[in-house]
Amino acid sequence: MTQAISARQLLEVAYDEAQLGLAEGGIPIGAALFAADGTLLGRGHNRRVQSGDPSIHAETDAFRAAGRRRDYGSTIMVTTLSPCWYCSGLVRQFGIGAVIVGESQTFHGGHDWLAEHGVAVTVLEDDRCVEMMTKFITENPALWNEDIGVADEIEAR
Repeated sequence: MTQAISARQLLEVAYDEAQLGLAEGGIPIGAALFAADGTLLGRGHNRRVQSGDPSIHAETDAFRAAGRRRDYGSTIMVTTLSPCWYCSGLVRQFGIGAVIVGESQTFHGGHDWLAEHGVAVTVLEDDRCVEMMTKFITENPALWNEDIGVADEIEAR
């Protein structure tokens, strides 16, 4: 990543995607995949609700939009929320070299694990991302719990 492009500037694309997802009635998580020089390769947002497809998380949507590459080592995945284990696995599987996380206060996903395995991780704790997710979780607890895979635990109570 060039010094002229900051992590917060890259986060803007993911944040805009999260806002799109929210406007569509979905879960407000956005992501974008960038080349090391800051060139946008792909962007996307969580579309589980809109598409009825549980595999379309923000990171997978951005990854698919970026298209095929021979090597992902120099790419940067930017996401508004700490990546879940599914999306953390995607980063490891394809060797994405860096992850920028908008926030990890509302959900602490696999970013520590990624860092332990050589991925350069930057957690910004962006106030807008925290506020967006806090509000969404408060207003949509069942949908949120479904998204993070704990719906069965709630139904069993």
